[in-house]
Amino acid sequence: MTNSPYLLSNEQLINVFNLTKTATAIHVGESAIIQSANDEMLAIWGKDRTVIGKTLEDALPELKGQPFIAMFKRVWNEGLVISGSDTAADLLVGGELKTFYFDFEYRAVKDDSGKVICILHSAIDVTERVLNREVLDQAKEKEELLRREQILNEELAAANEELSATNEELQQTQENLAQLNNALEDRVAERIKDLQSSNEKYQALNEEFSALNEEQAATVEELSSANEELGYSEERFRSLIRQAPVGICVIRASDLMIQEVNDGYLELVGRRREELENRTIWEAVAEAAESYAPVMHEVIETGVAFVAKEHEVELIRDGKPERVFVDFVYEPVKNSQGTVTSIMVVGIEVSDKVIARQSIADVEERIRLAVEAAEIGTFDFDYKTNSMVTSERFNVIFGVEHGITREDFLVAIHPDDQHLSTEAHALARQSGKMFYEARLIHPDDSLHWMRVQANVYFNEKGEPVRLLGTLLDITEFKRLQQQKDDFISIASHELKTPITSLKASLQLLERMKDKPSATLLPRLIDQSGRSMEKISSLVEDLLNVSRMNEGQIKLTKSVFKVADLINDCCNHVRIEGKHELIFEGDPELSVLADEHRIDQVVVNLVNNVVKYAPDSKPIWLIVSKEDGMAKISVKDMGPGIAPQKIPHLFDRYYRVDDEGNQVSGLGLGLYISADIVARHGGKIGVTSELGKGSTFWFTLPIA
Repeated sequence: MTNSPYLLSNEQLINVFNLTKTATAIHVGESAIIQSANDEMLAIWGKDRTVIGKTLEDALPELKGQPFIAMFKRVWNEGLVISGSDTAADLLVGGELKTFYFDFEYRAVKDDSGKVICILHSAIDVTERVLNREVLDQAKEKEELLRREQILNEELAAANEELSATNEELQQTQENLAQLNNALEDRVAERIKDLQSSNEKYQALNEEFSALNEEQAATVEELSSANEELGYSEERFRSLIRQAPVGICVIRASDLMIQEVNDGYLELVGRRREELENRTIWEAVAEAAESYAPVMHEVIETGVAFVAKEHEVELIRDGKPERVFVDFVYEPVKNSQGTVTSIMVVGIEVSDKVIARQSIADVEERIRLAVEAAEIGTFDFDYKTNSMVTSERFNVIFGVEHGITREDFLVAIHPDDQHLSTEAHALARQSGKMFYEARLIHPDDSLHWMRVQANVYFNEKGEPVRLLGTLLDITEFKRLQQQKDDFISIASHELKTPITSLKASLQLLERMKDKPSATLLPRLIDQSGRSMEKISSLVEDLLNVSRMNEGQIKLTKSVFKVADLINDCCNHVRIEGKHELIFEGDPELSVLADEHRIDQVVVNLVNNVVKYAPDSKPIWLIVSKEDGMAKISVKDMGPGIAPQKIPHLFDRYYRVDDEGNQVSGLGLGLYISADIVARHGGKIGVTSELGKGSTFWFTLPIA
């Protein structure tokens, strides 16, 4: 086999490398000297080609203090691969230091001795994806916080209104009592003055004293009633805490003693009531102190509430450590002077919600991987806006770029098949299901087949609103289907010819059975024999394919000399005398193989030369040793094989003469030969040049 004349030079390889759309660079040395970088990588760096030949640190001084230079050094020294996803990097682009995010890989490239010769650096800018995800997460978090804050504000507002009303009643009572006391003092002073001035008024003064005593008693009774109402209000507040649907714990700010706790909070922290009452919060829930004691202290000092969403916490619940997810609030409660007097902790466990969301994400990821593995394209069509959202695979199958309209997709359908899409849409509006197959014409004018399956989703009025579906490239399936149809046609023709000849010979023999012709009879018998051999050969090929598909071909291996097999096979070619079989190579080379099956392979290759290169009188059978394997080659000087046909030579039913006019056969010989060689652990192939002949070869393990 000769080397290809189309091998690229180093400069051409670098030019091709620079055309890749993925940002890629090649570095050498421990200091990551830039040997080459394509335009995409230079765009990411914000540099031009003057950086070629510089170290990475000299070319991008802003990387100092970032981990990437150290990564390059490690990849060079240790010969490994370092990659990352959504990794932040600060780059000086356009004179401004900005933060970008990348999916990257630093891969050590080694020579045959295992020595690192360079580092292949590839990167994909995913900044937009990361920022969009962060914005979405922040929006969702803000929305949930606002909802929870609204609920808590409403509950706290109701409690504050009750407390405010009670405080106002108490304050009014105290003011009334003070007014009564002042009035009483004034009256007593007046009465004493009057008593001193006139003993005659003594009796009247005593009567007034009695009246004042009665008023004071009434005032005391009012004060007692106000205190009772205050007690009732406090009890209502405690009842509100106990009956709240979330966990609530009230903690005194001065010493962190637990003042009130409801069953919801006990269930949340997995404690009994006696384990929390008359204790400080961090004595009762010691496992959370390290993380959250500083947070509570900050709330007491600043008076600013702390809100936590889906915090993962390890709690000792019922004596066992559990990792749970909790939404909670440290809400400061202040007196009239604005001093924080207590902390109200409101919490609810959301482990089920978080785990369910993670499970949904896992399922979505598995579905995505399954769709990608099956190379299925997906699409979402909105009937209302006439817009489509398509996957990358969908666009590849259509041979179009992302972001085009539905009309642009329809234009890609073969003109003779465009009505199929219209008819399928009309039927889908009625049945809710869509299925059709059609041809596509890519921008390079290549023809492809697609299969569309989809479901229609209707609104409450029965109107179609969305169409969700999948797209599958069935070009190869259609090619194989056409190949199968062609095979059936060829097989019918190939079997019909010898059967017709055999039938004619038998009819002539039937007519002359009473008066046989001495000259015609041997010819008819010989012709019948050849027809039967042809039929037997065709049937044997079909049976071999069937056995191969069912795994029924068994190998009976033995050690034999390849030269002996070649000398004993293909006698029919030698007897016919039209071709000369020439042996070349090692006559002593032995292999461990099934001699009968290998004979079948050699005979098939020689028969192909006879059929497809009838003018090549010499046929070389060459035996050599190559890479620890025995290599058997069959060489001719025939017309050669077109390059575009070589990749399909060993496919089932494939015939080089696809018109079927020149030679006979089912297109199974090379397919069967390839399977036999593969079962021996060998390889099979061909080299050919138009006008100079072909060399078919295969390898076998040496004995």
